[in-house]
Amino acid sequence: MKYQHLADYSASSVIMGCMRLNQLDEDKAFSLIDTALDSGINYFDHADIYGDGECEKVFGKYLSLFPEKRSKMIIQSKCGICSGYYDLSKEHIIESVEGSLKRLNIDRLDILLLHRPDALLEPEEIAQAFSTLHEQGKVGAFGVSNFNSMQLELLRKWTSLPIVVNQLQFGPMFTGMIDFAMNTNMKNENACDRDGMTLDYCRLNGITVQAWSPFQYGFFEGVFVGNPKFPVLNSCLQDLADLYAVTKNSIVAAWILRHPAKIQLVSGTTNPERLKEICSGANIELTRSQWYDIYKAAGNTLP
Repeated sequence: MKYQHLADYSASSVIMGCMRLNQLDEDKAFSLIDTALDSGINYFDHADIYGDGECEKVFGKYLSLFPEKRSKMIIQSKCGICSGYYDLSKEHIIESVEGSLKRLNIDRLDILLLHRPDALLEPEEIAQAFSTLHEQGKVGAFGVSNFNSMQLELLRKWTSLPIVVNQLQFGPMFTGMIDFAMNTNMKNENACDRDGMTLDYCRLNGITVQAWSPFQYGFFEGVFVGNPKFPVLNSCLQDLADLYAVTKNSIVAAWILRHPAKIQLVSGTTNPERLKEICSGANIELTRSQWYDIYKAAGNTLP
């Protein structure tokens, strides 16, 4: 496993996403957490909306039974998505954190993310919420999810606390953040910048990008690994998997982690063996040509 500096933490490059933890029976959920720790993962990603809070409760039950494991973990949660609307008001942020702490059976979140931009967000209020939670010792560091560069700039103007994370969808089949940069001065579809150079902005400002749904194509349409809809991509992945004596999941992980932005990969799998495969990808350094082979096999073109 690779580790990188993030805020005051040494963070694993692979994160265990806990969005589906409540879909497992208790023993299997606990075994998955153990597998993550045994594989070198020390970073766990939650959100108050996952399972309507049930995922955090499962994790909290684990920590109540094995409290010594807490010191080995970086625990992150997100807030702001409500039923049919977004809410990043000061009151809601603080209330959400209190709920997450109770469900997770901990007294401090290492990192809190704002889950999605709220059209009615007031950066002054968010800054006040951050300061209150930090001063009370309830949150160590702060970040966002799905924010573009100007939304980040607006937030950073008001808060004195650094924004350390931006969680964004990224993978071989979801590459908009990097397509436009290679199509500068072109008139084709890939030249369109839809996010305000978010990846470059984050790199310039020391904000770690975390890739969510890296194995999905589109927006939750399904996974591409082993999917007959993508024979060229799977053939390329298999060739490299054979070369490195790993699996296709390992190669996809290696592809994401190869990017010099030091992107973290958020794994949402509930399969312990697949999680191990993804973690093994952290030990593979793809060559430039191999990285571009995967990029092109996924249907992307170079100008």
